[in-house]
Amino acid sequence: MNGVQHALELDTRTSLLDALREHLQLTGTKKGCDHGQCGACTVIVDGRRINACLTLAVMHDGDSVTTVEGLGSPDDMHAMQAAFVKHDGYQCGYCTPGQICSAVAVLDEIKAGIPSHVTQDLTAPVQVSEIELRERMSGNICRCGAYSNIVEAITEIARRPA
Repeated sequence: MNGVQHALELDTRTSLLDALREHLQLTGTKKGCDHGQCGACTVIVDGRRINACLTLAVMHDGDSVTTVEGLGSPDDMHAMQAAFVKHDGYQCGYCTPGQICSAVAVLDEIKAGIPSHVTQDLTAPVQVSEIELRERMSGNICRCGAYSNIVEAITEIARRPA
């Protein structure tokens, strides 16, 4: 978890989300709908984003799990976290941890050349565009409507030299 090994004794029915929040006190990952529809619980597992409410913790024994706390801290923010602050990519902030984890994984997908449903040319490198980012981030809901600011934050990081 965030680069640190943890040995937990859990009921086999414990979701990854509940293990994070209740057993490891990593409360950045939010419990929104608890049905995998809102994305507030998005974390990165072995480089892929998942909804932590839809998976059991025991299924990830030995996996590398990164939560928003593992990306950065208030004193040393991840570039995506700083971009969200700069572009006001949050309002109430409830969805923000899931949005940030998802955005980090989305950029990794784009860099890896993984197409989405809206990728126009499957033989060319995937381009960062508003339509591409909106499609890829569509599983993360922001009830405050900060979508344009979120897209601006992701676009800023995507356009930075590697």
